[in-house]
Amino acid sequence: MENTAHIGGLLREWRLSRRLSQLDLALQTDISSRHLSYVENGKSKPSREMIARLTESLAVPLRERNNLFIAGGFAPMYPETSIDTPKLAQMRFAIEAMLAQQEPYPAFLLNRHWDVLMANQAARKLNRFMLGGRDSKHGNILHQIFDPEDLRPAIDNWEDVAGTLLRHLHNEVAAVPSDTKARQLLDDMLAYPGVPTHWRQRDLATAPAPILTTAFRRDGVQISFFSTITTFGTPRDVTLDELHVEACFPTDDITADFCRRLG
Repeated sequence: MENTAHIGGLLREWRLSRRLSQLDLALQTDISSRHLSYVENGKSKPSREMIARLTESLAVPLRERNNLFIAGGFAPMYPETSIDTPKLAQMRFAIEAMLAQQEPYPAFLLNRHWDVLMANQAARKLNRFMLGGRDSKHGNILHQIFDPEDLRPAIDNWEDVAGTLLRHLHNEVAAVPSDTKARQLLDDMLAYPGVPTHWRQRDLATAPAPILTTAFRRDGVQISFFSTITTFGTPRDVTLDELHVEACFPTDDITADFCRRLG
């Protein structure tokens, strides 16, 4: 009964995080609302197939789906394969091609916690220029942006950029309540000096901007970029589910010329 209650409670948390009633979710998954109620309160154990249907409808990330299968007494359904293994060699080749194609403009491969897993030469050169010739001490973009000893002083519109990213992080924490790493990352960002107090609360009234522009200023150079995000459609592997490519494009000719000269 203890495991049954645990899996039921976890499914209920996911339903509430998606702001769905039991009836809404039952209709979406063709499950009776009574059965769903029994599952959530621990009176009934969900089958593997039921967990799969519920997590699909709730758009639960693959890592958390595996955790729910384990909590329900089943083996994980989705593999987690390192991007460096032969199994994902074709995907790694495609990612490297995307990063190279973006030259002379910056591009990164990031995981869902904004850790930089790969970067093209343009990204490395731009970071070194903005840091006065040194490399960043952080392998995480959020830390680079929030740390006063890193990229933060070079970002001309820091409050706009940092505020937008923090709203995304607040939303990630709310959307994936079991993601303790995202919650810790949020705490770390809020602990940096100069972070406005009101950023500690999730802003439900303002949606993150669809396009984020980042302006840099260093040694008389003023440049700016907007970013696009590429994800991998219908992944069936935890690693691919959590990856995305961020490509930066110049907002004006001055920035484009600077990137060409830097390269």
